[in-house]
Amino acid sequence: MPRPSRPELSPRLREVYAALLERAPENRIAPDLGRITRLMELMGDPQNSYRSVRIAGTNGKTTTARILERILREAGLRTGRTTSPHLRSPAERIAIDGEPIDEEGFVQAYEDVLPFAEMVDAESLAAGGVRLTYFEMLTAMAFQAFASAPVDVAVVETGMGGTWDATGVVDPDVTVITPIGLDHQEYLGDTIAEIAGEKAGILTQRATAVIAVQGEEDAAMVLRERIAALGAEVAFQDEQIGVIARTPGVGGQLLTLQGIAGRYEEVFLSLLGAHQADNALMAVAAAEAMLGDGERALDGELLSAALDTVTSPGRAEVVRQSPTVIVDAAHNPAGALTLVETVRENFRFTRTVGLVGILEEKDAEQILAVLEPLLDHVVITRSSSPRAIPADQLAEIARDVFADEDRVLEVAALPDAIQVAVDLAESDGDQFGGVVAAGSVTLAAEVRDLLGAEGE
Repeated sequence: MPRPSRPELSPRLREVYAALLERAPENRIAPDLGRITRLMELMGDPQNSYRSVRIAGTNGKTTTARILERILREAGLRTGRTTSPHLRSPAERIAIDGEPIDEEGFVQAYEDVLPFAEMVDAESLAAGGVRLTYFEMLTAMAFQAFASAPVDVAVVETGMGGTWDATGVVDPDVTVITPIGLDHQEYLGDTIAEIAGEKAGILTQRATAVIAVQGEEDAAMVLRERIAALGAEVAFQDEQIGVIARTPGVGGQLLTLQGIAGRYEEVFLSLLGAHQADNALMAVAAAEAMLGDGERALDGELLSAALDTVTSPGRAEVVRQSPTVIVDAAHNPAGALTLVETVRENFRFTRTVGLVGILEEKDAEQILAVLEPLLDHVVITRSSSPRAIPADQLAEIARDVFADEDRVLEVAALPDAIQVAVDLAESDGDQFGGVVAAGSVTLAAEVRDLLGAEGE
């Protein structure tokens, strides 16, 4: 049976994290830039002491941020990176020079921010508002840690949307929008056009924009209209920039990319899937805009060194061999579809077993419907998140979707569910079975942890 390898958080970090969680959590937000703006003002606007890139979209933000940061570090810049959510420790959300800050640094950032946060809390409560949220505090902590380092450039992933997201206090030099799909409709709107309008809020007149191909025409139209209204410089995928060629290989893929300022022939990317090639393209174009105002190509050796060594934990990541176990943070239908395409392209499983757990606010039926054609069997389970759908409820949905009760197994305890999935993949002496674990970031994180995967 799998055993957890998660290191214990220090008592002080547990205390700080508990205090952060007492604030409104990420899935219960209070859309308003007023609190975070006031907090930054009191702190002396640390986010203005370095250049920044801001990234929004529905899927691909974290990987794009990681690839971009890796390129910028290879170019000799000191970097900060803030992404969400985390896999193992909240300290992962704040990275400097490609590594999560240590526990001491995380606690120090909290203590640096807290006195000012308490002032903003008091002002907001007196005016009938709410305290700073969990995400607002983490954002402020990241910006403070970056200023203290200090970094040359911060790569900033939005938490949700763009218009009122707490990361909106930065004045970015470059903005990136990855593909937009339906997610967080309770906050962003019920239509693709509404959601795209919120994410387009990161665009500014002075920042060069890098825009991915949008699967939905309504999203593309909204973004084009916003760019035109701003008069901003822009690079659209499949117009000014593009993935010219892509050859899947062992442990990654060989790419030819057309950037804003240069063409890069046969560079190896150590990530799987067509979507990762698109993410690499976004990162390359953003790096060109940041390092040379889009007028100077990147050094070929620099780019090769960066793409060859980049990692993205929990994104089509192989965490065990024999049988192969893949974990992916796919938590919406678009992410599930991308995962299905990636598995089919890169693996030749004779039997594919799903290990699926989904959070309550997600479209469980549609996620399962997208995964169903890939899977011979699915083991329904749940992560430790209080927002996880109970296994018996999710299993009922799965039985309806799979239309064959024999293909659906329900195992509530995740360690046991992993073992059942592995046994299924290897049943009848099958040497080429595989397990695909997906449905939420928390599930991906806990499977990684139970199987002893390294890295953040």
